[in-house]
Amino acid sequence: MEFLTPTANLALPASLLLLLTLVVVRWRQRQQGRRQQRDALDTVADWPPEAARVLSINERQAHELLKRAMPGFLVLAQVPLSRFVRVPMRHSYGDWLQRVGSLSADLLLCDAGSRVLAVIDIRSPQETERSRRRHERMARVLRAAGVQVHTWREGDLPALAEVRMAMSHLAGAAAPSTRFSSSRPMPLIPVAESAEMDDISDLLAAGDRAALEAGDPAMEPVPSAFMDDFEPVAQRR
Repeated sequence: MEFLTPTANLALPASLLLLLTLVVVRWRQRQQGRRQQRDALDTVADWPPEAARVLSINERQAHELLKRAMPGFLVLAQVPLSRFVRVPMRHSYGDWLQRVGSLSADLLLCDAGSRVLAVIDIRSPQETERSRRRHERMARVLRAAGVQVHTWREGDLPALAEVRMAMSHLAGAAAPSTRFSSSRPMPLIPVAESAEMDDISDLLAAGDRAALEAGDPAMEPVPSAFMDDFEPVAQRR
């Protein structure tokens, strides 16, 4: 029986190799089947789209506050990082998009040439641990790109004077036409002179107040933390 031993020693690796091959083939077949199933889906029929608001009421309050504090500057909202941050292509761009590029900055403060000067990150007091990590990762990327990040809390926005003080150094970075002016910017809706007070919620249009009272969730914007549910569980640096 000793002459059978070498044959048995060769049979075990061959069996393992065959088993591994079958597993790989089966995995590829499943991947191909899933890809074919995704390709067969219709963009509209299988994902029925519904229009939603771009900004929540808290975000609209912050947007109005930043516009009044920085007249002459361009204020944009909910802009994906991939729109205004460039990265080298040494590594997978898709991987960068998944990590941080698909996330959106709540408010962007830009000069007249649309160059980003600062980002306002509006954070919820009840944010989850994953949301906190997402905000910190986004802030780290923005600061590395030379963009200032200011954190505001929902329901506890800074006073108008505080915003102007925090952003005053940016006036020199903007074009001369965007420097501060002594005149008040024309509001979008008629407001009383007392609107100069820091309670920005008084500046909500009637439609915004109606939406707040109605509480229609179908029209509310997609939350900025929406992509958290699709991020890998593994910790990202």
